[in-house]
Amino acid sequence: MKNIIAERMDKLTPSGIRKVNEKALQLEREGKRVYHFELGRPDFDTPKYIKDACIKSLEKGRVFYTSNYGTDELRKEIAKKLKVHNNIDCDYNNILVTAGLAEAILDIMLTILNPGDEVLIPDPGWLNYLNIPKVLDAKPIQYSLLAKNDYQIDFEELKSKISSRTKAIVIINPNNPIGSVLDEDCLMKLSEVAKEKDLFVISDEIYERITYDNFKHKSIASFDGMLERTITLNGFSKAYSMTGWRLGYIAGPEYLIKQINKIHQHNTACATSFVQDAGVVALSDEKDEVDNMVKEYEKRRNYVVERINKIKGLELIKPKGAFYCFINIGKTGMKCEEFCDYLLEEANVAVVPGNVFGKNGEEYIRLSYAASLDDIKQGLQNIENCIEKLGLKD
Repeated sequence: MKNIIAERMDKLTPSGIRKVNEKALQLEREGKRVYHFELGRPDFDTPKYIKDACIKSLEKGRVFYTSNYGTDELRKEIAKKLKVHNNIDCDYNNILVTAGLAEAILDIMLTILNPGDEVLIPDPGWLNYLNIPKVLDAKPIQYSLLAKNDYQIDFEELKSKISSRTKAIVIINPNNPIGSVLDEDCLMKLSEVAKEKDLFVISDEIYERITYDNFKHKSIASFDGMLERTITLNGFSKAYSMTGWRLGYIAGPEYLIKQINKIHQHNTACATSFVQDAGVVALSDEKDEVDNMVKEYEKRRNYVVERINKIKGLELIKPKGAFYCFINIGKTGMKCEEFCDYLLEEANVAVVPGNVFGKNGEEYIRLSYAASLDDIKQGLQNIENCIEKLGLKD
């Protein structure tokens, strides 16, 4: 039989996160109690006022297609949010509503990248930015985010990787998988590089509401001269615990939004109508729901950092945002995939190998603390018990 699979599929790596998740689910089918720290899935329910708005929309019969761009109501509410909270001066014509950020990333890359073009992406960083350019015969060029630099950009290295084929620089701020946050000085320097080299910045800000220690997130699009050369990605999944609702958005120059919408039209047509209505209410009627979730995440983070750094062989720099810990396991002498398999088989704990997110994750694992504190406590105890069996020397 003729091979029906396109050659481009050989360039697409299956999700290392979902690989761990499938193994964990199989253990659960066998009756084992698994502690899930592999997925970036908040354990909170979506706030009731958002669910009520969705139900109300359904009852009104709001079940049809919307504009490809999204409803005017939601786009205007997003533009208002960006002005008030992010100091990004835009209106609804600068907004495209998508079915989550996975779709947004695909639409953007399809719009801007020709074969042979290059896009700079963080290492470690979210795997979609690494894989999608490859499928398009473009080149993802990784720049390093290292613990020794407090996970800030090394601009000497970054500039050395910019070429005549570079189209854009991706930042994930706060970062998945590291939990780091780019500070204002770093963003300022990046804006200067972007203007000097005439590059776009793709700024993934899906975790912007989840920062700690009174840190205030800043959007690079708000910096002088960056509005016209920034594509901002955000959504509702993390802040409002709406991962399954699939609602995100892209903000950028109007001419670019129109071009991205061409792909969006053929890819998704539109985000779900009644979910968009719920999104309007999520933004307009929020009280203290998100703040309360972040307080709980901060409590969990503090516990995880203190507990992990007491376990022999593990080291962790305190994350400043998101809900991930990037744990150094170098002293265990095990490769990250081997270590993750060991924890799953011996401790019933599911975590992700760091190299899923780039070569700089070789000696790391990612642990999501978007799980209950009780599960975190027991899971970390199981991890410590397993490491003790290794007999590590001081």
